[in-house]
Amino acid sequence: MCGIAGFIDASGGRGEDDLRRLARGMADRIRHRGPDDGGEWADAGAGVAFGFRRLAIQDLSPAGHQPMESASGRYVVSFNGEVYNFGDIRRELERDGLAPRFRGHSDTEVMLAAFEAWGLQEALRRFVGMFALALWDRRERLLHLVRDRVGIKPLYYGWSGGTLLWGSELEALRGHPAFRGEVDRGALGLLLRHGYVPAPHSIYRGIRKLPPGTVLTFAAGALRDGQWPEPVPYWSARAVAEAGEADPFAGTDEEAVDRLDAAIRDAVGLRMIADVPLGAFLSGGVDSSLVAAMMQAGSSRPVRTFSIGFREAAFDEAPHARAVARHLGTDHTELYVSAGDAMQVIPRLPSLFSEPFADSSQIPTFLVSELARRHVTVSLSGDGGDELFAGYTRYPRVAGLSERIGAVPRPLRAGAAAAMAAAAPGGRALWSGMSAVVPARWSRGNPWDKVAKLAELLRTEHGETLYRRMISHWDDPSLALCGRHAESSSVLATRADWASLRSPLQRLMYLDTVSYLPDDILVKVDRASMAVSLEARVPLLDHRVVELAWRLPLRLKVRGGQGKWILRQVLDRYVPRALIERPKMGFGVPVGEWLRGPLRDWAEPLLDERRLRDEGFFDPAPVRARWREHLSGRFNRESHLWGVLMFQAWLAEQGAA
Repeated sequence: MCGIAGFIDASGGRGEDDLRRLARGMADRIRHRGPDDGGEWADAGAGVAFGFRRLAIQDLSPAGHQPMESASGRYVVSFNGEVYNFGDIRRELERDGLAPRFRGHSDTEVMLAAFEAWGLQEALRRFVGMFALALWDRRERLLHLVRDRVGIKPLYYGWSGGTLLWGSELEALRGHPAFRGEVDRGALGLLLRHGYVPAPHSIYRGIRKLPPGTVLTFAAGALRDGQWPEPVPYWSARAVAEAGEADPFAGTDEEAVDRLDAAIRDAVGLRMIADVPLGAFLSGGVDSSLVAAMMQAGSSRPVRTFSIGFREAAFDEAPHARAVARHLGTDHTELYVSAGDAMQVIPRLPSLFSEPFADSSQIPTFLVSELARRHVTVSLSGDGGDELFAGYTRYPRVAGLSERIGAVPRPLRAGAAAAMAAAAPGGRALWSGMSAVVPARWSRGNPWDKVAKLAELLRTEHGETLYRRMISHWDDPSLALCGRHAESSSVLATRADWASLRSPLQRLMYLDTVSYLPDDILVKVDRASMAVSLEARVPLLDHRVVELAWRLPLRLKVRGGQGKWILRQVLDRYVPRALIERPKMGFGVPVGEWLRGPLRDWAEPLLDERRLRDEGFFDPAPVRARWREHLSGRFNRESHLWGVLMFQAWLAEQGAA
C-alpha cells in the first residue's frame, strides 16, 4: 500500500531537478500512506513528474522501489495498492515467452511486464486486486490514470493554475504551489445530504475523483487547462448487475453455497500473500467472522484478530468478537476505549480524512486500525457483504414501502400529500408549543416532521428516489447553504445512471454498490487505516465474488425476511450460528449524546452564528435552530449537525495549514 502523486506542467519550462523537487513535496504530504520509502521521477521534455511514498508489503528489497520503469523503458508507473494474482500473471508471461528478466518479485514489476505484453486494457482485465495508478507511456506521450473496479483505492485529479495534478489524497494536491483550492458549494450540498462527497466530485471546484473501473487518458502534447477527457470503463458495476440478473445462477441452493464458499476462500487466500505480518478486523458479525474463519482455516498458526470495545453496551461488539475468536482459535487482541479516548480522535479527523467526511463510524474504524497497526502491517476487513448480499435492514423496508405507495392511485396520493404538506407547518408549531410545558420524555421528536416526510414520500414515483430521500441527512441541503446553492448531481439523483433491474431491492443494492460503498465505506476504511500506515484488504470485494454475487437470485440473499442468507450458510460451515445471530449493531459511537455533553465546547465555536455568517457557506438560522433543538434533548439532529461540524472543522484546518 502506498501513496502516489504527480503533475504535468502544461506550460513547460521546468528542469528535471525542479520537477522532481515538486513531486517529492507532494508525496511527502501523504507520507503516512508510505513511511518506508519514497521516490520521484520526471521527464522534463514532457513536463511530467511522479512522486511516491511506499508502505512495503511485497518484495521489501530495493527492487520494489517506485516510481518504476518497465524493462524496455517505455512505461513508468506509480502505483498504490496490490495485484494479488501477480504470481499467476508472472508464470503466464514466462510460459508464453513474454516476460523480461525480472529484477525482483514485486507485483509492480509484473504489472509493467503485463502492460508491455498485452496493452493497458487487456492487462487490467486480468488483474485481481485493488489499485490506483498513474502510468506514463513515453513512446506515445500519454498519461493514463487508473482506478480499481470497485473503488477500493482513491485517486483525485484536476486542473489548478494551468497544471494537471493527481494524487491519492487531496493533501498531495495541496502540496503543489499551483494548487488553488476553492470550495465547490454544489459538492458541499452533497456532503450535507449524504455525509460524504460522491464521485466524480470533490470538495474543491475543478478537482475530481476518478470513477471506479475506469481509465482516464491525457495526451501530453495536447494538454489544455481545464480539458476533461471522458473516463473509459474497463469494468462496469452496472453491466455486471444487469448481466447477473439476466443470467442467474441455475444450480441448487447447496451448489450455490459451495460456489460462494470456494470463491470467498480463494479471495481470502490471495489476500494472505504478504512479506509482512497480517491479521483481521473482527466485530463478531457475519462478514468479519467469515473472513477471519477462512483465514484461520487456511493458516497453520493462529491468525491475529483485533476488535474495539466500548463501555456503552449499545455500541459494544467486543464480547461477540471475543466469542468468535475463541471458537476459531485466533490470537485475539481487544482494546476497550473510553468516550474520552474516542473523542480525542475527533479534532484529528480533518487531517486524517483530507476531505470533509461525516460518517461518525470513522472514529472506531480509526481506533481499531490504530490497535491493529501495533502488531501487523496488513489487516483484512469484511466490508462489502451488506451491499452484495442485502444485509442492510433498510433494503426490504424501502422496497416494501415503495410497493405500497405505488399501489395507491396517483391522484389519491397527490391529494393526500398536498393535505399533509399544508397541515404540517401548523402542526409543528402547535406541537412545539405543547412540548415546552410537558416533560421531555413525553415529547421527544415532533410527529409533524414525520407527517411532512410522508407527504414527500407520497409524491415519490420511483423506489430509488424514495431511497435517496430516506437516507438523506438534509432532505433539502440548499436550505442550510448561503445563497441557496443547488447541490451537484450524483448517481442517486440521475435516473439515467440507474441499472435496469427488475427487482426493486436489487436496484437499491446496486445504488449502494456504486455510491455508498466506494464513497463512504471504502473511503472510511482507506483513510482510517492509511493514517496509521496499515494496509486494509477487502476480500468480499474481489471482483469475481462481486460478479458471482450479482448472479445469485434474490431468494439466496433474502429469506424469511432476513438478508445475507447465503453468507450465513457459508459461515455455518465454520462458526456455530448461535455465536453470530444477534440484531445488527453497526459500528458507531454515541456522537449525538456527546454533542450535548463533552463535545459541546468543541462544537459551539464551530457553529457560532457570527462565524457562520462571516465564512459565508452556511445560513446560520437553520443550522443554529437544529443545534438548539438537539441541545434541548427533544430532537436528535446528529445527522444534520455532524456534516456541518465536519466541514467547519475541515475548513478551520485548511485555514491553519
